Parts: sequence; structure tokens; C-alpha cells
Amino acid sequence: MSTNPKQSTSIVFAEDDRATRDSTRLALELEGYHVITAASGQEALLAITEHRPELIILDLMMPSVDGLRVCRQLRSVGDKTPILLLTARTQIADRVVGLDAGADDYLTKPFALDELFARVRALLRRSSYGSDGEWIVLGDLRIDERGRRAFRNDRELILSKTEFDLLQLLAFNAGTVLEHGLIYDRIWGYDFGPDSKNLAVYIGYLRKKLELPGEEKLLRTVRGVGYVLIRP
Repeated sequence: MSTNPKQSTSIVFAEDDRATRDSTRLALELEGYHVITAASGQEALLAITEHRPELIILDLMMPSVDGLRVCRQLRSVGDKTPILLLTARTQIADRVVGLDAGADDYLTKPFALDELFARVRALLRRSSYGSDGEWIVLGDLRIDERGRRAFRNDRELILSKTEFDLLQLLAFNAGTVLEHGLIYDRIWGYDFGPDSKNLAVYIGYLRKKLELPGEEKLLRTVRGVGYVLIRP
């Protein structure tokens, strides 16, 4: 019997271009993943409901229901399945729109298969990170790793998957300044380079939810280096 863990890992891949859809599906299957394809956003939503995959890969531009609408619909009902967006758009603003819609990562077309595989591995690794049922407690901040929930005082922090992963990583290493490149590698599985705004965008999202007016500041920026979650 095969011991390859990928064979039990299902991916829904939505892409309206048939050639791209078929070639990418074959490449992922050769890597050992079980791939369910969809030619539209509507088909993707049906496949996700039926198969409950571990990962979703969405083309941004699809007719009728596009990748952004699929992201928003899934997140609106509390679905936290990791989502990788494929986009031909290269402007930072376009990428931020995808992240705001609930995507966990994006990959610009045309892409190298090795990079796609690396992003897939990183997202799957993040989804299983911290699954031992431990709690991280830092003063009035409590993080339930198994339940993937976080609380400050008596309020629950409503976090996206990426925001939770980022908070979890910073809390696990509380008191230690984590460099930009290390965070990119652990959260996205890839360093986007010095011009990327991905990390700063998510730090901003996380800070707004973590630190309400009047609460102690926990998340600090070390300019030119990275970020640190302070110990109480």
C-alpha cells in the first residue's frame, strides 16, 4: 500500500482555459494529488461543496462567477480552506484585491510548475501547522491551535486563515524578532522579494484586530528587519 500522504490530499482546480486546466491537473496528479477540475466559478463552488478539498486553486478571471466571487462566497460562510489565486494581472493593487477577498496566496501567470508545487506545499503545510491541540497563552492573548481561534480578554478575534497563521507564528516565537524573509517562507512558502507588500498588508489587518483602542500594543515593527510579538 502506498505511503504517499499526497494521495489522500484533494485539490479543486478551477480554470476556464481547457489547455491550462488539463496540463496543470496532470502535473498535480503526477505529484500525487487528487485533483477535481472545474471550468467556471459555479462549477468550483459545486465541487467544493461535494468534495470538501484540502486546497482550492482558482483562476482569477473566469466568466460569470470569477475567482474573487468564489473567494468571497466561501469566506462569507466561514469556509477556511486554503485558496491559491492564479492571475495574469501584475499590479500590486490587483493582487491586494484578491487577498482582501479571502485568498491566502496568489501566483502570477505564466508560472513555473515548481513554483506552483511550492505554493501548494506551503499552503497545505500551513493548514496542518499547530494541530496538536495546544494553547498559546501570552497575558490576555489566548490562541487555540486545534480550534484555530484566538481571543484577547473576553473577545474573539475574527481572523482569516492567513491572519491566524501569522499570529500563531509570531506568538509561538514571542519575544523574538522574525525577519521578513523567514515569515514569507513560513507563511507563504516563498520570499516575494523586497518590493512585496503582502506581509505589510497582513500585518496591518492583524494589528487592527489584535489591538483595539486602549489595549496594550503587542505587535511591533522593527524597521528594516521584521516583526515581533512582545511578551507581557
